[in-house]
Amino acid sequence: MTNEELQKLKERYVAAGAASPNEQFADHARNAELWDANGKRMIDFAGGIGVLNIGHRHPKVVEAVKAQLDKLMHTCQTVMPYEGYVRVAEKLSQVVPVRGHAKVMLANSGAEALENAVKVARAATGKTNVICFDGGYHGRTFMTMAMNGKVNPYATDFGPMPGTVFRAPFPVPYHGVSEDEAIRGLKMALKTDANPKDTAAIVLEPVLGEGGFYPAPASFLKKIREICDEHGILMIVDEVQSGFGRTGKLFAIEHSGVEPDIITMAKSMADGMPISAIVGTDKVMDASGPNSLGGTYTGSPTACAAALAVMEVFEEEDILGKSQALGEKLGKRFAQWQEKFGHVDNVRNLGAMAAIELVTDKQSCEPRADLAAKVTAYAKEHGLILLSCGLYGNTIRFLMPVTIEDEVLEEGLQIVEDALASL
Repeated sequence: MTNEELQKLKERYVAAGAASPNEQFADHARNAELWDANGKRMIDFAGGIGVLNIGHRHPKVVEAVKAQLDKLMHTCQTVMPYEGYVRVAEKLSQVVPVRGHAKVMLANSGAEALENAVKVARAATGKTNVICFDGGYHGRTFMTMAMNGKVNPYATDFGPMPGTVFRAPFPVPYHGVSEDEAIRGLKMALKTDANPKDTAAIVLEPVLGEGGFYPAPASFLKKIREICDEHGILMIVDEVQSGFGRTGKLFAIEHSGVEPDIITMAKSMADGMPISAIVGTDKVMDASGPNSLGGTYTGSPTACAAALAVMEVFEEEDILGKSQALGEKLGKRFAQWQEKFGHVDNVRNLGAMAAIELVTDKQSCEPRADLAAKVTAYAKEHGLILLSCGLYGNTIRFLMPVTIEDEVLEEGLQIVEDALASL
């Protein structure tokens, strides 16, 4: 079917709140390129929102999923467990930087991972409060909507959110929030709203994802760890978007040397297959009662096969080295853009988790979401998938596969540069 035919079906049968505004429909893809239903080629700088760090349809992952389909598709692991689940748990326990011996629960999505992390933290501490941060994004379930640091569009139409979720400032000096101010705000929240004796967890992204790709300073993360230890609060780090090699390390928290109590992950964990994980210190993860964690499809055999293949690819193809190298290339190009264009500012990257901001000028630093929208629209028209994000909607984020070929990368970056020149 053509894009036009599929668009008519979408308009008739897909709920408006779930329907993409994009009128192109993906047909097939390879690494950092995809083709729509009309045969138009697109360079992919979005990676399924950070899901495809090793590219579309990596051959090793495709082979692993096909092999698993010939053996077993589903049992529900709480009814009849299988090798893939425990092997993924073993692998993650060995590489995830939490305190002490790690244990693992697998789920289906990032939001589900965060939901279960909160459940585990409440069971382990006997407390209920959760503190999150401005600009944070954790999902679209009710608990994670309450935890998000941005209302529109995630929680606008859905009524009251769950209680006992509190917010603190995230340090973004460019937008007027220093690290000292963020820590002061967190300590004030503990005094005014979230009594430490009732607070189970502090949850944060080491690099804001939807919130604008702002890395938390290592010193800030260390202070969070100290505050948690002081009050018997668990530190939960959300690595759903920043994890699995995006920042040049397997997990972004590793840049700081801080060891949280729980880390959540999803997205690039299985190169497109739906799976997520909650990994935490064994005593914490074992705190809840029998059959208290799980779900019908959690840690499905096919997704586990994909995740194991992804971890092999990381080792065999030096994905972390490629991520660091890609980040260096992006950083150099961004610096050129910031010098060349008056409306490009605050360019940044941690590994290949990279972004630029569009502003009125470098003196006022006034965010310009309208310019970001023009850049992404220009990119789409010229064959590039590109995403904006941020609390102010003025950030352009770059999530191309770290395996992208040099010539495809350059072609895509030139489209962005042309878009910036057209403003």
